[in-house]
Amino acid sequence: MKPYIEIAGRKIGPDFPPLVIAEIGINHEGSLAVAKEMVDAAYRAGVEVIKHQTHIVEDEMSGAAKKVIPGNADVSIYEIMERCSLNEADELELKNYVESKGMIFISTPFSRAAAERLQKFDVPAYKIGSGECNNYPLLEHIASFGKPVILSTGMNTIESIAKAVAIFDSHNIPLALLHTTNLYPTPIHLVRLGAMIEMHNAFSDKVFGLSDHTLNNNACLGAVALGASILERHFTDNMNRTGPDIICSMDEQNAAALIESSNEIWQMRGGTKAPAKEEQVTIDFAFATVCTITNIKQGEVFTKENIWVKRPGTGTILAEQFNAVLGKIAVKDIENDEQLDWTDFE
Repeated sequence: MKPYIEIAGRKIGPDFPPLVIAEIGINHEGSLAVAKEMVDAAYRAGVEVIKHQTHIVEDEMSGAAKKVIPGNADVSIYEIMERCSLNEADELELKNYVESKGMIFISTPFSRAAAERLQKFDVPAYKIGSGECNNYPLLEHIASFGKPVILSTGMNTIESIAKAVAIFDSHNIPLALLHTTNLYPTPIHLVRLGAMIEMHNAFSDKVFGLSDHTLNNNACLGAVALGASILERHFTDNMNRTGPDIICSMDEQNAAALIESSNEIWQMRGGTKAPAKEEQVTIDFAFATVCTITNIKQGEVFTKENIWVKRPGTGTILAEQFNAVLGKIAVKDIENDEQLDWTDFE
């Protein structure tokens, strides 16, 4: 059986439609009201899973983070997360709001305290970001909860991913792996769908997908064509909002398009190189069969001057069998423009 995981009743794997995850993340800039507006937009788009980011800054970062400025920002990562994080009460209200709309709420914990908060919330699964892929102590802690995990693997190697996979396997945790490039936005030549396939080949028993930070849906659609089962993009209700991740976010229209197009491409996958049974109606007129092109008398030899191949393909002798008929002798008179039958010659 092909690998799959299940989160809150949603089965995820190659035999099921791709799962599109809308990552609100920190796009709400710390406002619960804005977060709910984004949830509303995602709901209208048909999104199944909302992903948040759970930041408890004092447990997540040391004071040194106050001096580290991300490439897509002009203030420290500490200041960004302090400004954008939701407190426990607001995050719980957000989770409840998501679930009230019939969607699934998951989140990325960036610290032990954040993981424990989400465990208290009884989230159905954990999403782990690329930066924590090699944070093995945190992975061990999350694995102890026994919930399914979606693990992003950007900035990591097959070797470092293998250590993370081993942790979750040792706890029998259902696991999916996402290839990622952690640049915001990601230049198209650095998406590297080949790396996603390399990861899949290394961990072929795991569901796989793409967490994408480009400016459109193309990378995700290409990933689906290659077998991806999970597609994650940042999400906003309005591309004019401020925030470091807005530029690489999808809005309501793009999310709806991604859901529809990825499902279509998923349905296009697979198959064997043979005629589909549904093509018979076309085969009947498109293929050719062997026909007479002059009147033929009994005892006459079939040559290219008195027989040839013509549409439709409803005759007995197909065009590919033409050479087998040449040189045969007619056993009866045959009129011009008749489809030949095997009983017409010897």
